[in-house]
Amino acid sequence: MEDLKIIKNKIKDLTEKINYHNNLYYNKDNPEISDFEYDKLFKKLLDLEEKYPNLKETNSPTNKIGGTASLNFNKIKHKIYMGSLQNAYSFDELLKFEKKTKEKVSDVSYIVEPKVDGLSVSLEYENGKFVRGSTRGDGFFGEDVTENLKTISTIPKTLHKNIPFLEVRAEIYMPTEKFNELILKQQTLKENIFKNPRNAAAGSLRQKNPFITSTRGLKAICFNIQQINFNDFELYNHYDTIEFLKNLGFYTIPESKIYFSIKDCMEKINEIYKQKNFYDYEIDGAVIKINSLKTREILGSTAKNPHWAIAYKYPPKQEQTILRKIEIKVGRTGVLTPVAVFDEINLEKTTINRATLHNQDYITKNDIRIGDIITIRKAGEIIPEVVKSIKHEKNSIPYKIPTTCPVCKNKVIKTNSFYVCINPNCKATLLQNIIHFVSKNAMNIPGLGEQTIKTLVKNKLIDDVADLYLLKKEDILKLEGFKEKSANNLIYAINNSKKNPYWRLLFGLGIKEVGQKTAKILYEKYDDMIDIINATEEELTSIENIGKITALNIVKYFSLEKTKTLIKKLQNLNINTINVENNMLSLKLKNLKFAITGKIESSSREEIKNLIEQHSGTYLNSISSKTTYLIVGKNAGSKLEKAKKLNIKTISEQEFFKMIEN
Repeated sequence: MEDLKIIKNKIKDLTEKINYHNNLYYNKDNPEISDFEYDKLFKKLLDLEEKYPNLKETNSPTNKIGGTASLNFNKIKHKIYMGSLQNAYSFDELLKFEKKTKEKVSDVSYIVEPKVDGLSVSLEYENGKFVRGSTRGDGFFGEDVTENLKTISTIPKTLHKNIPFLEVRAEIYMPTEKFNELILKQQTLKENIFKNPRNAAAGSLRQKNPFITSTRGLKAICFNIQQINFNDFELYNHYDTIEFLKNLGFYTIPESKIYFSIKDCMEKINEIYKQKNFYDYEIDGAVIKINSLKTREILGSTAKNPHWAIAYKYPPKQEQTILRKIEIKVGRTGVLTPVAVFDEINLEKTTINRATLHNQDYITKNDIRIGDIITIRKAGEIIPEVVKSIKHEKNSIPYKIPTTCPVCKNKVIKTNSFYVCINPNCKATLLQNIIHFVSKNAMNIPGLGEQTIKTLVKNKLIDDVADLYLLKKEDILKLEGFKEKSANNLIYAINNSKKNPYWRLLFGLGIKEVGQKTAKILYEKYDDMIDIINATEEELTSIENIGKITALNIVKYFSLEKTKTLIKKLQNLNINTINVENNMLSLKLKNLKFAITGKIESSSREEIKNLIEQHSGTYLNSISSKTTYLIVGKNAGSKLEKAKKLNIKTISEQEFFKMIEN
């Protein structure tokens, strides 16, 4: 009999790992592991819960979708639960699916479709018009991304039939060609690069500015009717619904055929795999669906997955190469991560020569040595990893991670499975902390790429994140690649970040366990970040969704003398630590949206933007049908013409000031 305490700890550990990776995948569009590795963790948890149902936790990730609705968008409650599919990795599992189905229903037919690797959304139509669109979120609540979805050309804004109500599910994806163009652009601008087309699509759809979404070339492919109010005729099977959707103007899976056995489906699955590089979207498998809608009702669903569909996931592609050396990368928390450097290979449309080795335990378990012939995989176009060693070189020796930090030469300690440099002044952790601080999800300072930061640190122009705000244009001009305009732009971007909502600063500090979500929860709770700095563990744990470990990490971080010195420096540099949204001057401009055109004479554009936001209004860079007022200055530009066409009210800067004076 296995020790129940050990099993309980295994379940807890797997639950925490899966929740962590769910947050990265669904909410941050920045996964660390492949779908294949994630599904292995998920299967382990599922097996343990089935064997020990009494130990299953109430918040188990096996009961729900991994995402949540972002705080950046309004929440939408789905009328019909948006579930996910159960996965299969072998044809035996598909045969079991068929056997289980036929125990309840004897006459079964199937549809097989490529599994598009994108972001699932709901599209709602009233009287033939597109009225609302939302992400899947946790299946119950999603994000309202209607305006962004309107920019996607393959989503019809008006249907070919005037249907009273229709809700469909679609997958938003970024075509491979557009993804490659975006990557080149991000590399040129030294921006954070999307790991794969799925993350690029999700990140592009979640932009606060719909104009940015419109430039990313996203497409939508429709694959299911959620609900419909239409009396002209009745739909009986999935094949007919797809034909019906095509006739309404939706873009759907181009090929559709009915199969009468899982063995026939297997042939189609193999055919799709052979053709995977010919689609304009990435696919990570094939979906087998029961064709009859009545049969679907009989089979029903679990809390998370329908019983009438299953996704066959293709095994990750693997290539062999020779391991030439192992480099050690030091992260912002001091963790030493071994990285394999090998002879270049082409894998999943990209050329790679480096892959993660995770930690010493992984290297020891797989007996990976320098000089080995190794197998590399890159499932889902995410992080390449070394799978195993095929053959050792003669006289090779087992690899051990060094006991001193490769950067600062201080001793490292082993914590759980990782070696950690605990030197608070290590240049490697300093560098990674600054890279994190300026990143898009933190202080969002465009133009400060990794190479620029490395040069600034190397030339001793910065020692911590606060030093960024002491940089002068003359310092930037000394760096390679910077001229007058780019130096001015960078200084402007750095200074502009001072006005960020303080949750960005809180997240940018890199406190352990404090991600974007936690930073935003604290931001909503506290008007002043200084109150968080002075908060006790008990006070923090009383806040919903703030656990004991997170609270302890926050208290410990702000108790450090080094942190106190850094916070003081940031305050003296006028970095915002106030929740401006909770400290508005008034609500006079609430629900009003303003844009500006032309030269403003009585004050600067930036000052007017601040006034709009301080009086609860919204400032827009571009003009659209959602704009309430266009403030017109001297020598007005093209926005004025557009405002006239859209019947948007125009006002002078004097009229704007009267609006907030009264």
